[in-house]
Amino acid sequence: MQKVFARPATLRETGFHFCPGCHHGIAHRLLCETLDHFDLQEKAIGVPGVGCGVFLYDYVAIDTCEAPHGRATAVATGIKRVLPEHFVFTYQGDGDLAAIGIAEVIHTANRGENVTVLFINNSVYGMTGGQMAPTTLLGQRTTTSPSGRDHHNDGYPLRMTEMLAPLEGVAFAARVCLHTPAHVKKARRALQRAFEAQLDKRGFSFVEFLSACPTNWGLAPQQCIKHIDEKVLPAFPPGIYKDTGAGAGQDTGTEGE
Repeated sequence: MQKVFARPATLRETGFHFCPGCHHGIAHRLLCETLDHFDLQEKAIGVPGVGCGVFLYDYVAIDTCEAPHGRATAVATGIKRVLPEHFVFTYQGDGDLAAIGIAEVIHTANRGENVTVLFINNSVYGMTGGQMAPTTLLGQRTTTSPSGRDHHNDGYPLRMTEMLAPLEGVAFAARVCLHTPAHVKKARRALQRAFEAQLDKRGFSFVEFLSACPTNWGLAPQQCIKHIDEKVLPAFPPGIYKDTGAGAGQDTGTEGE
């Protein structure tokens, strides 16, 4: 019998620590599938940021280097410059990347550093107690915005993909989501394109993953699916926002093109 689906070779056989319904596990699997697709297990170096994805090394069988809070893209820049033939990526949440690390990611992108950033956006600080994040939606209740985010006091949610895509150093920028099988397939294709940008030495590549946080959203996993469709996607439209590759004009099946 032909095997059509299996555990990626780079995904360790261990249970995840993530909360039930969290989409970090799906993102980890897509990452490992893409590492396998390009045969990068021996030359990849991951830089996890501080947050729910901090234990990346427990699940992905590659070399990793921990970064101080917000400094993952700066650490990745140093590693890539010293080891230019290695594949270097970061794995960061919205607090780590869009708050304390926003200067690092903007300048890394603007310089066109040949690294890849995986950005998990669940619109809340997931690890530290559910505080409001730079990506928290208007009206969303968190432990630090109990009445809901108000743009008069708190500003608007940051749309990192739209901010980074216009920079000249950016070769690829996309936003995808992980809440349905169809969207997971589109996310896989977008991640492959981001990897190709680095492998082709075209510059900075960025993939934003819209992810659920049932614990801090106060919703059951099934309810999160509806919440993403009705609230998250209108605020953060998925799509390929920039692709400088040879196949940029081809259909990827990703929304928003």
